[in-house]
Amino acid sequence: MSDAWSDISSEFLHLYPRGRRLVVVAGADADRSRQAADGLAQALTAAGQQVARQHSADGDEQALRADVIAPFRDSGDDAGILIVSGPPALLSETARGLWNFIVWQLAGDEAPHAIASALVDLTDPANPTRRFADYCALPSSFEA
Repeated sequence: MSDAWSDISSEFLHLYPRGRRLVVVAGADADRSRQAADGLAQALTAAGQQVARQHSADGDEQALRADVIAPFRDSGDDAGILIVSGPPALLSETARGLWNFIVWQLAGDEAPHAIASALVDLTDPANPTRRFADYCALPSSFEA
């Protein structure tokens, strides 16, 4: 397990220590998002958390709400983490409020997403690294 996933896991658990929690791992490459989400799930499981995993190939918000999120919330358990991976559509303006924590995965010079809670560079998938972006320095036209 990489230090990047352990660090993000610790940060997430510090901010959201209990209850039903929703995490999204998205990026320009949906398949790479799946791999990243699996790494985060492994770190959260190692930290003693109950983790459920889902992947959305197309980011269909209505199907996600009905088929994945609603059953997770209604499952009756008091705790647990659902990690959903997929394309940027998972962060549409109407879907952003679904998530407690947003991980944006990227590689090389791909642009970060301004609403991400954490950025992870997967240029070398075997050695993911945490990236930090100074959004205060971005031009006002960024992601316009």
